[in-house]
Amino acid sequence: MGRKLSRKANIDSILLGWRYEPQGVSVRLAIGRDGREVLQMRVDLGLLQLETTGRPDGLRPDGFATYLDYLNDCESTDPAMTMTEEQCSEADREFVQFYHRRVCWLSLRRFSAAVRDADHTLGLMDFCRDHSPDEQWTVSHEQYRPFVVFHRTQAEALAVLEHGGPEAAVEAINQGLETLKRLFRQYDAEDHYDDDELVKRLIESREALRQQHDVGRTLQERLADAIASEQYELAAQLRDELAKRKSNH
Repeated sequence: MGRKLSRKANIDSILLGWRYEPQGVSVRLAIGRDGREVLQMRVDLGLLQLETTGRPDGLRPDGFATYLDYLNDCESTDPAMTMTEEQCSEADREFVQFYHRRVCWLSLRRFSAAVRDADHTLGLMDFCRDHSPDEQWTVSHEQYRPFVVFHRTQAEALAVLEHGGPEAAVEAINQGLETLKRLFRQYDAEDHYDDDELVKRLIESREALRQQHDVGRTLQERLADAIASEQYELAAQLRDELAKRKSNH
């Protein structure tokens, strides 16, 4: 028997007051009935509402904060486990949910939150790679790893820019580029690294930061240059300067 329809259950007024825009991402923070903050994303066919902490759907799989936490608990009792069909399906649900929330955070310029959600996704990817039921399923997920790293690098650089300055933001992009280079090397695709669109976009962002904030070679870049040119005395000085800078933060 179907449930009796109620006028209170429809969201017509919300949708009419918030038109879908095909160009760009329409996101806002709203206050739930209990006073908590929630994220709302306007999509073509309606509205998505996501929790700002824990799992975006607000559920606690088997009592855990996220499905990744549940899987990690399973691994603790069976380190050699292979994911079941149901576990693969549930992991995919969590991938999609965290993708939507990461996009929301980026749109709202909540960069530290976007980094946190990207790290969760990368952790879930690591688990799925290590406990995958077959190679095809592994590849279907690993193909998106560079995109998640790209989002994380963008968010990390912009978060660092706000409190650490432009040189630290440039270095955050360099670290992201190095992570991408290792991925390309891992999958025997290093020849395609320089032509990859995500790599090009990160390099463009880095050089724009340099130009906008008048940033030259960072300490880390100067250290790499000194090592490459075998200027070991200069390299030692730069290492000391880097260590001193880190100790002051």
